[in-house]
Amino acid sequence: MLEMKDGKKILTTPISAEDLADIHIGDIIYLNGSMTTCRDVAHRRLVEGGRELPVDVRDAAIFHAGPIIRPLEDDQFEMVSVGPTTSMRMEKFEKEFVEQTGVKVIIGKGGMGPNTEYACKNYKAIHCVFPAGNAVVAATEVEEIIEAQWRDLGMPETLWHCRVKEFGPLIVSIDTDGRNLFEENKVIFNERKEKAIEEICKHVSFIK
Repeated sequence: MLEMKDGKKILTTPISAEDLADIHIGDIIYLNGSMTTCRDVAHRRLVEGGRELPVDVRDAAIFHAGPIIRPLEDDQFEMVSVGPTTSMRMEKFEKEFVEQTGVKVIIGKGGMGPNTEYACKNYKAIHCVFPAGNAVVAATEVEEIIEAQWRDLGMPETLWHCRVKEFGPLIVSIDTDGRNLFEENKVIFNERKEKAIEEICKHVSFIK
């Protein structure tokens, strides 16, 4: 479901392709509902190892993150800190990951490439950036850790399946049309850079 609340564009799981149709690169959104931390080794287990993900992320969200967790009594946990890790590390796995799991929202740090563009366009998903340096703030937006799977991987790589409320802000970097904010901005910035260098070199000869 997609709704506007207090000026915020909020996605609530389960998320459909229709919910994402009017979300475009550069938009700022927030997430309610189901989100699971999932990074390098979990992607590799699924794609290269052929192991089924033990958490259902279909029509939900994953977060490229290695959190800090505080164990509580009765096998319960508390999220202390959960900052995004570099999404590009998952680039070579993301096409197959989206295809096999049906995940709709991928959250991380920095941009992703053509594999993820393909997945977002063909399987109707989006990639979003959570601002780095706000790991403790992000943890406050995790209402509950529902379960922990693949604990043998250690704390950062465990699948921490969470319920979140207004998790964000999330900046949409790849939309369901396959448009990539980072790649489009590179073109613009490089054009500006060349003009800037040309102007500077008129006055400072040692730049080039």
